[in-house]
Amino acid sequence: MTTFTAAEIAAHLKGTVIGDGSVLLTGFTCADRARAGDLTFAEKDTYFAAAEASAAAAILVAGDFPSATKTLIRVPNARIAAAKVLPLFFPFVQPVACLHGSSSIADSAKIDPTAHIGPHCVIGENVVIGARTVLTGGNHLAENCQLGDDVCLKPNVVLYARTQLGHRVTIHAGTVIGSDGYGYVFDQGRHLKMNQVGQVIIHDDVEIGANTAIDRGALGPTIIGAGTKIDNLVHVAHNVVMGKHCLVMGQVGFAGSTELKDYCVIASQSGIAGHLKLGPQATVGAKSGVMRDVAPKETVLGMPAMPDKQAKRQWIAVQKLPELMMRMRELEKQLAEIRAAALVAPAAKS
Repeated sequence: MTTFTAAEIAAHLKGTVIGDGSVLLTGFTCADRARAGDLTFAEKDTYFAAAEASAAAAILVAGDFPSATKTLIRVPNARIAAAKVLPLFFPFVQPVACLHGSSSIADSAKIDPTAHIGPHCVIGENVVIGARTVLTGGNHLAENCQLGDDVCLKPNVVLYARTQLGHRVTIHAGTVIGSDGYGYVFDQGRHLKMNQVGQVIIHDDVEIGANTAIDRGALGPTIIGAGTKIDNLVHVAHNVVMGKHCLVMGQVGFAGSTELKDYCVIASQSGIAGHLKLGPQATVGAKSGVMRDVAPKETVLGMPAMPDKQAKRQWIAVQKLPELMMRMRELEKQLAEIRAAALVAPAAKS
């Protein structure tokens, strides 16, 4: 069991201990699961109250929370501190270097001696695999793929020919990189396939979730920028270019040749039409359909997507429609009564 004192954790985080710095910490978890010896964290009042009432021995906090019963480790941002603490209690265990006997490896492949090639992998001609890279099992790497250092491919990840991965790229199970883009032309009553001869280039520190598909370019490359994080069940079509440090949530779909600049955020179940440009720090809200370019730092929502304030005004108006319909019917009824009375009045005079 790995243990640390509160003072050691504080030193690692460049934080401050409030209380007993010698208390031993044996784990890290959320407040409602904490046991004696655990460290937990709290970002706001309600979380802190739960943490203080828990069995945890110490709490990571940001702000002036006082406690008479717990050791506190005060940091600028509790969630960032939690992300930095987790590897201490749950360290990554580097698999031992090996070439599993059940794997098929082309003679021309160049594999760093520190790499781990798990069972039932297929490694094609002229593939290059960098230092400490891990293929966990069932991975298929077609010819001329290049993988940098410290790459991790989870089970059944497939890389089509000429895919390039930078350093420290993680791709989760079942994802396919470099499959054919969706390209057809209509000729003489049928759809003629346009061969997709490009590739996929993924830069350093990218993480891609499970069961995602990133298509290779029709001619040039599909590109994923450094530090970008893509969730599960995402489809990226041919020749999409993503900038650095973008965030793409689950079940998002990108049509071909769309360009995302740095730090874009695309929320779940959104669809982005083709040949669009999303400026730096653009944000697309959940379940949105983007049919036009998005300006830098602009937030859009809805179907079709529009500026967020405009979309919210429309949603509020839609919520009022049932009441407006009732009022409209009542006004129509009153108007009909007025008209009937007006018709009756001349007849009475005569």
